[in-house]
Amino acid sequence: MNARDRDGEGRARSARPRDGLGRPLAYGAAGVERQPEGVVRSPAETVREAQRLLDAGMPFHAHEVFEDAWKSGPGVSAPLWRGLAQLAVGLTHAARGNAVGGARLLRRGADGIEGLRAEPYGIDVPGLVRWARELAGRVEAGGPAVDAAREAPRLNGGGAGRSRGSGSGSG
Repeated sequence: MNARDRDGEGRARSARPRDGLGRPLAYGAAGVERQPEGVVRSPAETVREAQRLLDAGMPFHAHEVFEDAWKSGPGVSAPLWRGLAQLAVGLTHAARGNAVGGARLLRRGADGIEGLRAEPYGIDVPGLVRWARELAGRVEAGGPAVDAAREAPRLNGGGAGRSRGSGSGSG
């Protein structure tokens, strides 16, 4: 492999496979398929795809979906998508065991979306802010290891860190 992998347009982009939390694996190892970059989705498609990835325990990949929305959508929506991307990266770091980085990004994301209207695109902003701050506090306090799928927030309401199979999305 070259000293620096490049994409088709010559930009630096690692060709190493990644695991579900976005950690690079050895060349040739089986990894999780990466999210394509630069995909333009409707807000509803963005929420649906990000929720699917969060539920699967892949917040790093959900962050890439939010990043696409942030960079391709109208400027007025950028703070929402940027804040959600930060929440997803915060969950990623927390699940990787990086308590300091995880808590910092969870709080930064919560701060970034806190003042937005309550439910842009059906997203439960107040619920996500509560979820992020609560998780940041637990991570900093040295709580149990974070399971990204178990702790995944419900973007459209109903809480977070829910128990599987409840059907209600509360927890």
